[in-house]
This record gives sequence, C-alpha cells and structure tokens, in this order.
Amino acid sequence: MNSTRRAEIFRRFAQHNPAPTTELEYHSTFELLVAVVLSAQATDVSVNKATRILFPIANTPQALLSLGKEKLQSYVKSIGLYKTKAANIIKLCQRLIDHHHAEVPHSREALEALPGVGRKTANVILNTAFGEHTIAVDTHIFRISNRIGLAPGKNVLEVEKKLLKVIPKEYQQHAHHWLILHGRYICTARNPKCGHCLIRDLCEYPDKTNL
Repeated sequence: MNSTRRAEIFRRFAQHNPAPTTELEYHSTFELLVAVVLSAQATDVSVNKATRILFPIANTPQALLSLGKEKLQSYVKSIGLYKTKAANIIKLCQRLIDHHHAEVPHSREALEALPGVGRKTANVILNTAFGEHTIAVDTHIFRISNRIGLAPGKNVLEVEKKLLKVIPKEYQQHAHHWLILHGRYICTARNPKCGHCLIRDLCEYPDKTNL
C-alpha cells in the first residue's frame, strides 16, 4: 500500500470520527489502568459492567489494597482470568504506592514494570491517558494491518513499528482507536462488513464481502 492511500484512509477516519476514544469507562488514569489490565482477553463490555460496581467502592491504589485480593475477586469474577488479574492489580497498587507516590507513571519502562502490565497495556496508557503517539496492537489492529495491506507484519511488535513508520504524524495520536473501532465493528474477523466500510475502495483485501 502506498503512502497516498494510507493517508486517505486516516483522513476518512478522522472526518468520520474526529475524536475517538476507548470504550472502557474511567474517570482517572488509575481507573483506566485497572480497566485495561482487566480487559486482557476480555470484552470492554464485561469490564465496564464490573468496574461500574467496583470503582464507586474502590478507585485508588490504597482503596483497592484495603479491599484485598479476595474481595476484589468477587467484583471481577465475571471477567476471564479474574483470579490472576485481581492478584496482579493488588501487587500493582502496592508498587504504585511504594515507588510512584500512588500515581500512574508516565514512562514506558515504569509502566511495564507494574505487575500485569505489558507493552500493549503500557501503550494504551501512554496514548489514551498521556496523549503520546503510540499504538497498542491488539488482535483487531493486527488483523486489519495485515488484511488490508496497511502494515503487514508477522508479530504485534513488527506491526506496531511499521504502523508508526507509515501512518502520517498528524493521525498517529488517534490511529490506535480508529483501527480498534474499525476492527470491532466493520472489519470483523469473520464476515467483515465490507458493504458498510468507508475505506472499501482503498483496502487491498482480495475477498471483500457484500455485507
């Protein structure tokens, strides 16, 4: 895919949705961090259902520590891998208190040192909370990048680096959310809705549907 076509793809995304954001519900950077940790291999819908009950009870590192692992598990048990996630969140809270004055750090290295936080989660926080030009390559973005010819790669890190190289600078802050939303609702894994796709004529996927 050439640079002109890539630029037009993001120009259309921007025109259609000028200010995209995550579908996770949060009111602070810490709430976002907890929600993203919970969202691994789970849907945003399931996370939001749990955090709507959890956050009014405990939404700071100290409050979650005071709640304790077993009680936290009871709030998030509807989410996949909830025991592991609850344990990581408790450890994460302790580390934030011990090393970051109970604040979410604004550096990749510090974020990735938190229990339960990998590169993808760190990228979400850096992009969504701090406005950095990063892209968290999830299954949707990985699929789209390869399917439509935007930034083909064999693994998520390769796709991430390629996306940051080929996406025009003026679109990089919002590219993460545009691509996720496009993959979630239009360019789905099975039966993509090509008939409703605003970049259909720019896409290089050979097996377009009429849905």
